Amino acid sequence: MTDAKEVRDTEHAAGRGAAVDLYWIPLGAGAHVVRISGKLFEAASALVERRPRFDLYHSALVISAPTGRFVIEQAPVPDLHGERRGVVAEGPVGMRWLGRFRVFRYEIRRWRDGEIPDIDQAIGSPVRLTDDVEVAERILDLLPSIPTPVWGRDDFDTGEMWNSNSVVAWVLARSGARVETIRPPADGRAPGWDAGLAIVARGLD
Repeated sequence: MTDAKEVRDTEHAAGRGAAVDLYWIPLGAGAHVVRISGKLFEAASALVERRPRFDLYHSALVISAPTGRFVIEQAPVPDLHGERRGVVAEGPVGMRWLGRFRVFRYEIRRWRDGEIPDIDQAIGSPVRLTDDVEVAERILDLLPSIPTPVWGRDDFDTGEMWNSNSVVAWVLARSGARVETIRPPADGRAPGWDAGLAIVARGLD
């Protein structure tokens, strides 16, 4: 028996609709080292800013459009076959000169029929942002033009580091999606989100 979600996905793939879905994935889900380092980062940030600690989240998008279903995400570069994952851009991690080495580069994916690791651990997701076909297609078209500053640094002086949340915020804001009401799950924080919005607002891209 086909459920309602499968029917909607089939209709989107057939060109009769669109969907932009946001997923909030706990930072470090499935990766012990990332989870621990994230907790240490948040503990230090909370201490400096004199505020409570929050759960940290990584964001990703799933786009259903007349041209197909796509995963939009920033991730480490696992190999030199980015075309298999729909990679449209790469950038350095930590320091710009380190980007000459694959392990110190990130990639931005526009992956047709792709997968999001640990999507089963997403909290309060998916969040349907819009069913507008034009917005969905604009996101797909804009992604190759995204800026690629150094991951983990604030190259644009926005007050926040550039990371995966910056990528999602940037492409949503540039596409005309309504970003002002987007919030991570309760008691959660998405570091880097405001950096993406600020870059668009200041015309720095």
